[in-house]
Amino acid sequence: MKSIKIGLLGKVVIAIILGIGVGLVAPDWISRISITFNGLFSNFLNFIVPLIILGLIAPGIADLGKGAGRLLLLTSILAYAFTISTGLFAYFSGKIFLPNLLASDGTPQLEDVTKTLEPYFTLQMPPMFEVMTALIIAFTLGLGIAFIKGDTLKNGLEEFKDIVMKVINHVIIPILPYYIFGIFLNMTVTGQVASILSIFIKIIVFIFILTVILLILQFVVAGAIAKVNPFKALKNMLTAYLTALGTQSSAATIPVTYQQTLKNKVDQDIASFVIPLCATIHLSGSMLKITLCAMAVMLMNGDVANTEIFIGFIFLLGITMIAAPGVPGGAIMAALGVLSSVLGFSEDSLGLMIALYIGMDSFGTACNVTGDGAIALIINKIYKKDVDETIRLQEEANM
Repeated sequence: MKSIKIGLLGKVVIAIILGIGVGLVAPDWISRISITFNGLFSNFLNFIVPLIILGLIAPGIADLGKGAGRLLLLTSILAYAFTISTGLFAYFSGKIFLPNLLASDGTPQLEDVTKTLEPYFTLQMPPMFEVMTALIIAFTLGLGIAFIKGDTLKNGLEEFKDIVMKVINHVIIPILPYYIFGIFLNMTVTGQVASILSIFIKIIVFIFILTVILLILQFVVAGAIAKVNPFKALKNMLTAYLTALGTQSSAATIPVTYQQTLKNKVDQDIASFVIPLCATIHLSGSMLKITLCAMAVMLMNGDVANTEIFIGFIFLLGITMIAAPGVPGGAIMAALGVLSSVLGFSEDSLGLMIALYIGMDSFGTACNVTGDGAIALIINKIYKKDVDETIRLQEEANM
């Protein structure tokens, strides 16, 4: 018999169910063990997040700096514009609908949910530097390496990135289900889990509706620029969407995304450049989820989502997620530092963000890769216009 492999989403669902079930019958000492474990893991995350930011962002920016000139610049700007506009769309949509959506059942307060019992002990793990310091160092090193075209430091950062990826893949990701198990066990003990689950379901449905609207808007814009039928183009990309739902990876879906993009009459050379690049730098679906989940968690804490702070958060998050590793939940791992430094999220809030995000990870990935097709249409139109202009100028010169 072949062993059954359970993906990260499946493990998180099992962890939530077990956490609720054990929490209904567990004595306080079991909950305190869980709180102790979660406290240690939270402190480890606090220590490792600046290193994750440095290890992923610096080589990522350096790689972008050595790309294919103008085409790279155009694609990067367009992908960033798509991601940022999605964040603003998500924020203002959440500002309008989330308060009423979450208030109907009475929004629980997280501080009351997770801190009723105390851990048996704590172990402090202070980070080497703050998150903002890590971001500044990463941008400085990445841009500097791209500017001087240096290889020595670049190779060192690539090896450091490999170490960070090992930590993510073999330490953080495997432990996450146990961490989420502890969160929901403790919520059950304190009697708030029913309200939390009700909010989770509402947020998931709300984000799915906004995802559909977002993709229609993206392809309407792309269709208007590229002079193609947006709904036919979106229909052609649905195969990539469904594939991404299963793989939960933009990188693993690249072959399918590429083939469906060609069906939209995108030039082969453009598709072969834009699709792999956008699999790394275009993260509209991830931005939509993180923005709305962050707003929901803030409402659960009784906080107000200040517009100026949130807009700054969206612009910074758009850059930070470029380095998101190609693993399920990678974007939220890269975003933890910005959530804590800009929005002031506590360990408990970060834990709920992780659970919410992973619960919808495949939908965000599917949104990302489908939107890549819209970007390819726009880049293809710009490229064709440049080619036609070059041909026209050459013909005039030969006359």
